[in-house]
Amino acid sequence: MRTLEDLLTDGVSGRTVLVRADLNVPLDGGVITDDGRIRASLPTLRALTEAGARVVLTAHLGRPPGAPDPAYSLAPVAARLGELLGTPVAAATDVVGDSALAAVAGLSDGAVVLLENVRFDPRETSKDAAERGALAGELAALVGPRGAFVSDGFGVVHRVQASVVDVAWRLPAYAGRLVRREVEALHTLVDGAQRPYAVVLGGSKVSDKLAVIEALLPKVDTLLVGGGMCFTFLAALGLPVGESLLEPDMVEVCARLLTTAGDTIRLPRDVVVADEFAVHANIRTVPVQEIPDGWRGLDIGPDTVRDFAAVLAGAATVFWNGPMGVFELAPFAAGTRGVAEAIAGSDAFSVVGGGDSAAAVRLLGLPEDGFSHISTGGGASLEFLEGKALPGLAVLET
Repeated sequence: MRTLEDLLTDGVSGRTVLVRADLNVPLDGGVITDDGRIRASLPTLRALTEAGARVVLTAHLGRPPGAPDPAYSLAPVAARLGELLGTPVAAATDVVGDSALAAVAGLSDGAVVLLENVRFDPRETSKDAAERGALAGELAALVGPRGAFVSDGFGVVHRVQASVVDVAWRLPAYAGRLVRREVEALHTLVDGAQRPYAVVLGGSKVSDKLAVIEALLPKVDTLLVGGGMCFTFLAALGLPVGESLLEPDMVEVCARLLTTAGDTIRLPRDVVVADEFAVHANIRTVPVQEIPDGWRGLDIGPDTVRDFAAVLAGAATVFWNGPMGVFELAPFAAGTRGVAEAIAGSDAFSVVGGGDSAAAVRLLGLPEDGFSHISTGGGASLEFLEGKALPGLAVLET
């Protein structure tokens, strides 16, 4: 796999470079509430601009219906990126149209233009290879015959999309610093994890994590299960779970996993329950055997946090994906905070698996440098650990 360092060695001064980044940040009324993914793109962008490249940045935001929608415009991202880079970032008002052409034509050495949300063009996510190829050809044409492509959006490398895969067939293609860091960290989890190896899985659904559970179980010493998904495991033990989140069609699967895994899978022994999904709800902490009818579990309890923390303190490698509860609501954030603090306080090589876990680290104000690596790609990270070939990486190896 060729990397950004190879491109920099070849020389980029005066050349135009197309960079696919993952700038899919959360917005609230047009205001960015978590700029973590923008910050993660900075090492690659700074390396290119400082070397004199003319950078054309493409990215997506949300899931627009294949047409322009102001609610999904990347304009706020361009403004924030300019603040972080310390130089204005031009924002095109289309993907490959007149505005994009004019913005790219006006680039000077070391400058950056951000194209509008690439998913405004339906060809980006088309199942038709010819349609994707047509868009990829227009993106490649923007950077010209001396151009290059840098793939730095790890959160989309598991997608077959025009700006991820097809464009890499049309330009000299390189892995950016973010993608390279992600691959190195995840390779460690797959092939080079030191023991004891502990995995913490949370989030809402067992079905979302089943493939990674099955892939990791033979490799890990302990699999700690929290979040909404733990209640399907508890139901598999025959325990009542009240109104807690439950996947009935996964109960039998969880029972099988518990039988085959033995003591490797650890479940909560107490949970925080509420009589409604609200901050002002009545709240109790109860043993998992005593969840009342009509109540729902919304966090792991303090005894479970201590149990999990004891395992994590002795681990040499930790992978964490998924919150332990509804961390966005203060009464149900203690479990996620406690587990995150235990990981950050350990001496383990630790990887946070993107998505809600990464958001929780920032929302709860925890120091990001307490973790060895915080992934920007939840789905891509899981598919990598499952052993799947990720098309956005495979195309960089051809």
